[in-house]
Amino acid sequence: MNLKKVSVALGLACLPFTGAMAQKAVKNIQQKDVTRIVKTLAADDMQGRRTFTPGIEKAQDFIAAEFKAIGLQPLAGDTDFKQEFKMYQLTPDKVDVEVNGDKVKPENLFYSTVHRKIEWEDKAPQPIFIGENDDFRQGINKARQQTKDALVVVHPKHQAMFSRYANFFKQSSPVAELGKGPTIIYVMTELTQITSLDVEIKNDAKELNLANVAGMIPGKRANEFVVFSGHHDHIGIQKALDGDSIANGADDDASGTTAVITLARHFKKQPKPERTLLFVTFTAEEIGGFGSQHFSKQLDPDQIVAMFNIEMIGKGSKFGPNTAYITGFEKSDFGTLLQAAVKGTAYSFHPDPYPKENLFYRSDNATLARLGVPAHTISSVQIDQDKLYHSVNDEVESLDMAHMTNMIKAIALGAGDFVKGKKTPKRVDKTQVQ
Repeated sequence: MNLKKVSVALGLACLPFTGAMAQKAVKNIQQKDVTRIVKTLAADDMQGRRTFTPGIEKAQDFIAAEFKAIGLQPLAGDTDFKQEFKMYQLTPDKVDVEVNGDKVKPENLFYSTVHRKIEWEDKAPQPIFIGENDDFRQGINKARQQTKDALVVVHPKHQAMFSRYANFFKQSSPVAELGKGPTIIYVMTELTQITSLDVEIKNDAKELNLANVAGMIPGKRANEFVVFSGHHDHIGIQKALDGDSIANGADDDASGTTAVITLARHFKKQPKPERTLLFVTFTAEEIGGFGSQHFSKQLDPDQIVAMFNIEMIGKGSKFGPNTAYITGFEKSDFGTLLQAAVKGTAYSFHPDPYPKENLFYRSDNATLARLGVPAHTISSVQIDQDKLYHSVNDEVESLDMAHMTNMIKAIALGAGDFVKGKKTPKRVDKTQVQ
């Protein structure tokens, strides 16, 4: 044995990870490729990628074609990259509600349900009162957590908030399954005692088709998954501003979808991973996270080692160049492991600096985090200052392409030990997730 050679090898192994080494490790992640993908996804002909429109279907076809060209495999059980599922749109056909024998006016009423038909005759479930001096949001949140039918009685002092929520509920968000779940009826009245409740509601149900786009690189460990995700939907056509009505969603979240595609290409060029890698772009994030909810039911969450959800990385963060933040940083050691992985490089990760924005729960990671998965969103948007969020001005021209490319490189480096099976983040405590 040549002890001198062994000594040199051990010495090299102990050297810190340098910027030059990092650049070599991710040299196949190039700005020109990132630019091509994000420009395609945020082009006007995608029409803002709103769920249930031809524009989002065109985006899905593009992503699926990219996955095929990269050489990904469909997820187990799927024949292609489209993870298709159905939902239902309920629209009111008849709504009659009487409380204590008096008919409730339409402007003082809204409801949530998963049923085509509701008939309550002289029924008086234990009501939830949101009184004059109560916190309206807390009362509504309590109501939405009900697992049985309920009546929510709101004092007229909360008229402004009641009307705002009524408009939201009357947009008739899709439901995943008909007939299984509670009906919650909200009425605005000064009544403090409910003696009777008569309800007749009939809804028309329309079947809707949705699809995530998902592919994988099988690893040596078939039942250990690392997920890279973003959402490909946005908000579509909006009120025209200076002649532009298309909310292109370049940063939100064509940037994250671009990262997922680019990372898939990067890891496909590496040796076979130890863990199986899943690359998924979700639909319907903007209208309730339905894509990630469907995805979460296709896998055993205990087999998902980590989820890198990528959202709005097209602009520099408040921490400076080549930096991003991680939502829910304190809920696992996922972020700490990423910080260690990029130490000595030009990149860095930080805890979410906007806790009041509740960002951990505003993206698709939350669905899997609630199941115990170390699922976190990586972002760099300065959400407290960004004026382009959910507007027709979220265009590719507003992005910093060099920063975005560097963020994808940082994620690739940060994920390396997870992919190789060398590091495993702690599970999220499900009891501590809303």
